[in-house]
Amino acid sequence: MRGVLVEEYTDFDNLKLHKCPSPILYPEGVRINIQAAGVSFATSLVVAGKYQRKPPLPFIPGTECAGYVSEVGDNVRGVNVGDRVCAVLDWGGQAEEVVAHSANVFHIPNTLDFNKAICFTNSYLTSYAALVWPHLLNVQKDQVVLVHGATGGVGIAAIEIAKIKGAKVIATVGSPEKEVIAKKHGADHTINYSEFGFRKLVLEITDGRGANIVYDPVGGEVFAESLRCIAPEGRIMPVGFAAGTIQKIPANILLVKNITVTGLNLGYYFGWSPVDMREYYADQMANSMQELFKWFESGLLSPRVSHTFALDNFQMAMQTVLQRKAQGRVALVLGEEAKRLGIE
Repeated sequence: MRGVLVEEYTDFDNLKLHKCPSPILYPEGVRINIQAAGVSFATSLVVAGKYQRKPPLPFIPGTECAGYVSEVGDNVRGVNVGDRVCAVLDWGGQAEEVVAHSANVFHIPNTLDFNKAICFTNSYLTSYAALVWPHLLNVQKDQVVLVHGATGGVGIAAIEIAKIKGAKVIATVGSPEKEVIAKKHGADHTINYSEFGFRKLVLEITDGRGANIVYDPVGGEVFAESLRCIAPEGRIMPVGFAAGTIQKIPANILLVKNITVTGLNLGYYFGWSPVDMREYYADQMANSMQELFKWFESGLLSPRVSHTFALDNFQMAMQTVLQRKAQGRVALVLGEEAKRLGIE
């Protein structure tokens, strides 16, 4: 098979496609003929050895894919050859095939295209866990949710999920074009923070009280300014650090305004921590994905893939992500999916 091979930790631009041996099937494994794979900023950090989790060298990057099941291990139940699935992977997604642990494999609706299915394993599931799980942000009807980076993958997902839960959404973006996209996905208000800060407008929109919930995949100064326009007893979650700065959290502001800061490492539930907990949380993750797919089939979710590339153009795909040209997700497509989309 062909795959993007990392032989040493390096910049993503230094990688090349190689002929690689097929991954070995193990008893809990599901072999997937990949039709689409996700491309993300986090993957660039993994390749460079700058992520908190470092796969053993050599490895194929990519932690999400969708495709057809071609083989199952002896201990796998409920997954059969020919099934359409998406999967969360330890690594190995940017290739023609992969073996995923069955606990991290999910059947997808027949109406969901493979290239859009990769939105669910990362973006939608992250935003669902953050906003819906009771011990995290736990958004409630009529609350005001401030979503930063609102046209990125997790941002669009957060807007749509918050609206499903009955919240009012304020979306911050970096251009007028992105304001249009955020509104299309359900944002009640948009703020273009490339021209000015967002604090003043958030306070105006909320009659001076501030946002009840802040969902922040940007970090840095955006997080700091968010603390200045969050409502008393509000909740804020750093989801990522796209700005490149990991903010320090001033405890005095938390105390004065009774703010809760909560974190989410979704990889913990997929076995990416020193103690592998994926089987323990398998039912919880499956139930979350099932609800997301029900919302999709009801027309409540509109996964957005702004750019698709052939596997051969994997470097161009990553540049699209790093240059922040994506609105939604970027996908690599292979096999039947590539032919369907006319991408070679």
